[in-house]
Amino acid sequence: MSVHSTVARVTERLQTRSEKTRSAYEARMQHAAANVPARFSLSCGNLAHGFAASGVDDKLALKRTRRPNIAIVSAYNDMLSAHQPYERFPAIIKEAVRTVGAVAQFAGGVPAMCDGVTQGRTGMELSLFSRDTIAMATGIALSHAMFDGALMLGICDKIVPGLMIGSAVFGHLPIIFVPGGPMTTGLSNSEKARVRQLFAEGKVGRDELLEAESASYHGPGTCTFYGTANSNQMLMEIMGLHLPGASFVPPNTKLRDRLTRAASQRVVAIDNQGSEPTPFWRVFDARALVNGVVGLLATGGSTNHTLHLIAMGAAAGLRLTWDDFDELSSCVPLLTRIYPNGQADVNHFHAAGGMSLLISDLLDAKLLHEDVTTVVGQGLDHYRQEPFLTDAGEVAWRDGPRATRDMAVLAPLDKPFAPDGGLRVLHGGLGRAVIKISAVKEEHRIVEAPAIVFDDQDQLLAAFKDGKLDRDFVAVVRFQGPKANGMPELHKLTPSLGVLQDKGFKVALVTDGRMSGASGKVPAAIHVTPESAEGGPLARVRDGDVIRLDARAGVLEIKLDAAEFAARPAAQFDPRTSAYGTGRELFEIFRRTTGGAERGASVFDAAFDEPKSELIDA
Repeated sequence: MSVHSTVARVTERLQTRSEKTRSAYEARMQHAAANVPARFSLSCGNLAHGFAASGVDDKLALKRTRRPNIAIVSAYNDMLSAHQPYERFPAIIKEAVRTVGAVAQFAGGVPAMCDGVTQGRTGMELSLFSRDTIAMATGIALSHAMFDGALMLGICDKIVPGLMIGSAVFGHLPIIFVPGGPMTTGLSNSEKARVRQLFAEGKVGRDELLEAESASYHGPGTCTFYGTANSNQMLMEIMGLHLPGASFVPPNTKLRDRLTRAASQRVVAIDNQGSEPTPFWRVFDARALVNGVVGLLATGGSTNHTLHLIAMGAAAGLRLTWDDFDELSSCVPLLTRIYPNGQADVNHFHAAGGMSLLISDLLDAKLLHEDVTTVVGQGLDHYRQEPFLTDAGEVAWRDGPRATRDMAVLAPLDKPFAPDGGLRVLHGGLGRAVIKISAVKEEHRIVEAPAIVFDDQDQLLAAFKDGKLDRDFVAVVRFQGPKANGMPELHKLTPSLGVLQDKGFKVALVTDGRMSGASGKVPAAIHVTPESAEGGPLARVRDGDVIRLDARAGVLEIKLDAAEFAARPAAQFDPRTSAYGTGRELFEIFRRTTGGAERGASVFDAAFDEPKSELIDA
């Protein structure tokens, strides 16, 4: 099936750019696959340790070695609403695989922090680094050579990308991602945002704010706005790593449990010794990665994925760039309005037609590669279908809707919400940056105003509280990059900047930090690289310098003579500000070794950068 010329061009360029690293990656995967199941080569002592705690039947099956053994890698904890439902999943999985002659073992848990809890706190400085910690924890879980396939249980912000990086390293195994589903709809997102802004203005107190937040985040499941967690779920489905239609079925329902059971049995069916061997590396290739970017753009998804998709691709030998995002954005229409890009939540999106309709429309527009390998078979056409429960109570699939049920949430191709995607790359004298514009009104997409420079977000909030920001300005919040303090999200600034914008002031944010996946109505040039802690241009900006942020033209510049600006001394970052407390001392080595934002801000950057196929026999 042919694809849109821009999609074809970006894919070809990605494949060419990645030729050496991808070839080396595939060679490593094929070498590893030659030793699968690796359990066959374990000594009796090794194997006995591996099943010592198993039940009698499972132990007998593993002794015979020919029965597939499936690893469960889970991000369960009962503090994260999205991950609390995973408590029940291992028992469902183990029973499901036994019915098809296999065994499942809980191979390992990975850490799962909640950005909603740490937002605006020093713990947020560990958030991005938790992704790479999760990748390493996944590697440890799968390192025992006991497994023939794996199920990845994770949903939220850094968790799915971390599981993806770990999965890529063990890409010779079949791997399926198992979602938990979103919580039911609570207080509307618009009302939640209204109360937050009133609190920022001092018009309501903490009790009123807590009541609104508790009514929004009120039960088990993923937060229902379209941030990084739900962008993750969209990506896993559109890249063929979920079962079709699995992303947004609520937790603790019969359909969700049946989908978990079906995923468990499916990973056995695609085991390397079975009739449909489908290792992870064959699913996650250049075409699947481009499909993921297209899905992100069509849905106005999280800016965090301009980091995560790059890091995930690098783990599989694929060198995605910001320019690939930018070029694809020119041809991919914006088809959804989900908060913060609209008032609906993901439950409304799912009811309007959801993933099956979105994928169908993008396939019909030739904006997705159909000829990909997925965990349910060859071709993305499988994902035009949606799951349902039969009269017997089992899960089955049928054709999904071919027309939207709510044009305010999921637009048809001939009437998109915007003709192009919601992400842009900015460049100019202040470096390169990313901006999400799908929630930014047209009249706010160009801001030219004097800079006010802050070294952290608390300085900005203090200035707002003191009434010093009632004017046109560009907030420059520097020393927020990965090498400085782990690149925290700065979503705590959104209500205050929103208040100033609503007063009629021209305001924008420029930072080498991140915003939340819920980046909203204030224009924000984020992920600025090179970062200020390494002497990047933001370190030379002073109060009063005029900055122009032009999201339409893709420009981020300072209105100053280039030679004069370059000659300025750079402000120096004090590493002591992020060295200690809340566990930050444990991550000093991460801050020293991480790559830049445009390379995914990954501590694995150097490890995945060069072909290493010559080492596979070592």
